[in-house]
Amino acid sequence: MAKTIDACGLTCPAPVLLVKDAVEKGSGDLSVLVDNQASCENVERFLASRGYTVAVEEKDGVYTLNAEGKGVDEGVPGSEKSAKNISLDPNESQKVVVLIMADKMGHGDDELGAKLMVNYIKTLKELGPDLWQLIFVNSGVKLTIASSPVLDELKGYSDNGTIVLACGTCLEHFKLMEQKAVGSATNMLDIVMATQAADKVITLG
Repeated sequence: MAKTIDACGLTCPAPVLLVKDAVEKGSGDLSVLVDNQASCENVERFLASRGYTVAVEEKDGVYTLNAEGKGVDEGVPGSEKSAKNISLDPNESQKVVVLIMADKMGHGDDELGAKLMVNYIKTLKELGPDLWQLIFVNSGVKLTIASSPVLDELKGYSDNGTIVLACGTCLEHFKLMEQKAVGSATNMLDIVMATQAADKVITLG
């Protein structure tokens, strides 16, 4: 019989942490209840990364995630191991996380700041294979929606293997969840684990 986890009413990252605790205790099949789309996407992605098969049902604003499997520890999504492994060889590829916390760069003139951020994101291709994850939080999530001036670039990075993530709580706050057009919704647990596992973290905003 599946273990039921009722995470309704809880905010990020509490639903994922409850599920993570159950998985680590070897609970087997799970039935998880959440009451918002961001938590649904976060929990579903977490369970999938741990080897579960997940089916989602929605009724009256409550999402039920029925997960089958024993679960495995995959560490941070997109990495071989969750532990940091910093290379001392400058010629070896490293894992760089770029944390974008606003849709503008710097302070002073918003129009200029918006142009600078667009130019910065377009120039990130110069990092090559070192660009591991692009994480958008706060107003930075506005750059992941359909009207984003860098949508094509972000889709290109994603197609080339860069992990693109947008804070689910932030998307919900700005009422942009339905408009997200690239990447996956994420939560604070994923962000903390990604910055721990990265060789370098670049913060903008």
